[in-house]
Order: sequence, then structure tokens, then C-alpha cells
Amino acid sequence: MSDLEAQIARRRTFAIIAHPDAGKTTLTEKLLLLGGAIQAAGAVKARGDARRARSDWMKVEQERGISVSASAMTFEKDGYVFNLVDTPGHADFSEDTYRTLTAVDAAIMVLDAAKGIEEQTRKLFEVCRLRDIPIVTFVNKLDREGREPFAIMDEIENDLQLHVTPASWPIGMGRDFLGCYDLFRDRLLLMERSKAKLVDVAEECQGLDDPKLDQLLPERHVATLREEAHMARELCPKFDRQAFLEGHMTPVFFGSALQTFGISELLAGVANLCPPPRPQKARERTVQPTEDKVTAVVFKIQANMDPKHRDRIAFLRLCSGHFQRGARLNHVGTGNQLNVHNPVLFFAQERGLVEDAYAGDIIGVPNHGKLRIGDTLTEGEELHFSGIPSFAPELLQRVRATDPLRAKHLGRALEQIAEEGAARVFKPSIGSNWVVGVVGALQFEVLRDRIRTEYDIPVVFEAASLYTARWLKFDDPKDFDRFRDGNEGYLASDHTGIPVFLARNSWHLETTEKEWPGIRFLKTLEQ
Repeated sequence: MSDLEAQIARRRTFAIIAHPDAGKTTLTEKLLLLGGAIQAAGAVKARGDARRARSDWMKVEQERGISVSASAMTFEKDGYVFNLVDTPGHADFSEDTYRTLTAVDAAIMVLDAAKGIEEQTRKLFEVCRLRDIPIVTFVNKLDREGREPFAIMDEIENDLQLHVTPASWPIGMGRDFLGCYDLFRDRLLLMERSKAKLVDVAEECQGLDDPKLDQLLPERHVATLREEAHMARELCPKFDRQAFLEGHMTPVFFGSALQTFGISELLAGVANLCPPPRPQKARERTVQPTEDKVTAVVFKIQANMDPKHRDRIAFLRLCSGHFQRGARLNHVGTGNQLNVHNPVLFFAQERGLVEDAYAGDIIGVPNHGKLRIGDTLTEGEELHFSGIPSFAPELLQRVRATDPLRAKHLGRALEQIAEEGAARVFKPSIGSNWVVGVVGALQFEVLRDRIRTEYDIPVVFEAASLYTARWLKFDDPKDFDRFRDGNEGYLASDHTGIPVFLARNSWHLETTEKEWPGIRFLKTLEQ
């Protein structure tokens, strides 16, 4: 095995998906704590300074206690390099999550033991299924009363059509929660309640009949554990790695992120079960991670990670090769050469210069508006990685600066935010007010907060009597010229200059589509 192959084989790039409040950000913190990346975890709903979770770095996220943008973090543990992407669980920010899932090779699905599968989890799972992403399930919050493990596993099997195999089995629940039995490695894991220390106490056992269990656990818990674990082993299929890698089976781990229990088993599961960087599909061909030449795709742009420096960072997923600082990369489609002098590895918003990185790693490149989401960087070959979608917004409002003299600054701020993909921004052909389109209502509040805190421009969002937006594509420019003459009042362009049709209502959209068969009205746009 060459050095390149060995380096790539030890990388695991994964996302964490969940419904809001399932404990996703807390789990992220504990994984970082376990990887030695941070000294103390800040749960989202704790007090004071502990409340500022590391992966929720935006001012808005710290104030509200929710995640609204995807953070990327890298850490090493036991010879593996983990690239962890924390995604927003809130439904209003799901587009960031969709894009993030194009950059990972596996996902951890976090379920609340009391609530099971919730709506947002189901949506995100469907995206993983479309992309054949293997899923590891973590049932969280066992230190509180919740549903029976069999009921949760049944729900996963029936609702998500996945084969389920338990990787561990909980002993008790709520106040009686004592720990888990590791079914993969036949070990008893006992819990000591601690929010910041890493204190899983592991006892090696010779199977479930080992007398050691009788000494370590209360009698009724031992009897229940033996009965339930035997049943689980009998009823559930054995773990099949091929079925898991194809996205048909999920191993289920139980634990409590808040009490830092079951986290090291989960991380070991990601290391041992999840795949190393996978081949990536481009329009021209499939790119293998072990190819010598570097290829990378931009899956996210983030403005103002450091408010002192008005910076913009493009997050790149390296698809192949060994990247070294100072590399000259070709920006496909523009013909420009990019000298990457100061690439960074992320630890939420803290970051350090990276000297070299390998396929599967996520690095950041400072960017002054040249790179956009979906762009490809190569060492010369013309490649276009596919599959990074933009969705037509469901909600549209007009936006204006409260101080008319700041209107020009507002335009620049909106274009930067649009480049991140945080919202769609449209400049109408007629009129001076910008139209902002989002997927969920909470995004308007977050945008207002961000424009005020990051750009120092107080703004007002106002209702626009608009139903939705559609990107316009056409083969014959004359068709579009005729269309524009009759519909100028409903035309706008997005931040990349693509024409957009703004419909008043569903009838307006349907009739216009029928009248103009030569024009395609697109609900999703692949970057």
C-alpha cells in the first residue's frame, strides 16, 4: 500500500443528522472532547460560558441555542483522521444540510429515545438514501425516561425500511440507567454520571452468561439484560458490512451525549464500520480517491467566520490526491489558476494553516467572490462534480435598509449571503427593492440578525405578494426575448445572473408554463 493509499484509508468523513433538540450539537461537542480537540464541552442549553457550544460559533446560534449553519471540524483519534460536519437540524435550514451531505461518506443519525423518528430526521434520511450514504444510528438521552429499545428499532425498520442490528444494548433507563452491553465486542460498559469527563468504564466479558455480570449489576437488571440481549441477537439480522455500505442496514448504538456515555463506542463504530473516502461522480467520469492528481469541490461558502476580517471561506471537499500548501489549482469553467497559499483546517471557527491534506479531508480556502458553491478545482483536467442542488424558495419577502444611504451596502451584503447559499437573493428587473427567498420563516429572522451584526445595516423585511420563484432555462434566446417583453414585471435575476420568474400564485405559474413551452421553469438547479 502506497503512502497516499494508507493516508486516505485512515480518513472518515461523516455528518451528524437529527431533528432539532435530539442532542446533535451536544454529541458533536463530546466527539470533539473525546478526540482531544477541546478541553470542556459546552452543551447548548447549559449556563453561562459553558453554554457557548464550540460548533455553534455564529452570534445568532449562541444567542438562540440552535445550529443554523454547517460547521466542519477535524480531529485525530486512535490512528484515524475524522472530518466531522455538524449540520443544522432546524427544518428552516435544511438546504445547508442537503449540500453538506454531498461532501460526506457516512452519517450518524441521532434519535431522541423518547421521541424516536421525527419529521426532519425522516427528510434528511431520504437525502442520505438518494446518495446511498451508510447510516449509523445513535439513540440518545437514555439518562431520561424514553421508549423501549425494541419499539425504537421497530420504528426504524418499518418507517425507514432499513434492516436494524443493535451494536449495544441499554441497561435500564432514566434514573435507573446503568450503562450498556457492547454486543459487537462482548463488553460491559458502566456509566458514571459526568458531563465533561470521558468516563466509560469497560469490563471485558466472556459473553452474556459471564458470572462477572452478576457481580457488577443488580440482579433484576442482569436478568432483563440477558433476556433482552438474547432476544435482540435472535430477532435481528447479524451485522452485514456490505448491506450497511449500500445503505440497507444500520447498526444502532445507545447512550447519552449529555452524560458522555456510549460516545467512545460510537466513534469506534464510525472508525471500524464506515467507509474511507468513496469515489466521487463527475459528469465526465468517476474520480477515485487514490488518484495522484488533486481534485476538489466547493460545497459551502461562509462569510464572516471572523467578524474582524470580513473574510469569506470556501469549504472544499478533497475528492482525490494529496494536496500540499501552495498548490496551483485550475478553477474549472473560468480557466483561472488559483494559488492556494493559506488553506485552513477547521475547528468550528478556530482554524490553523494546513500544510497538506488528503482525499476525504475538508479544508477552507479564503475566497474573494471567485469561488461559488458547486465549483470544481483540479490540477488541469476539466471535471464537473454533480449533485449539489439549489432549491426554489418557498417564502419570498422584499428587503430594504432602514437608512436609504446604506442601500448599496445592503446589495453587497445580500450578494455575499447568497453566495453562501444561506438564502436566494433576486434583483427584480423593475424596482429597486431586493427580493429574498428562503425555505423556512426562521431564516428571515436569522438573516435580519446577521445583516445587522455582521454588516452593521439595520433592515426591514416586508411582505411581497409573491408565491414562488423558478429559474429559467431555454435553448433559443429569441424565446426568452419574447417572454421578457410580456413578463418584465415578474422577472428578476439571481446573484449569478440567471434569470428568474417570480410568480404571484400557483395559477399564474401554471398558466405561464403552459403558454411558454420553449422555456423550462426549474424548481431545483444543480450547481
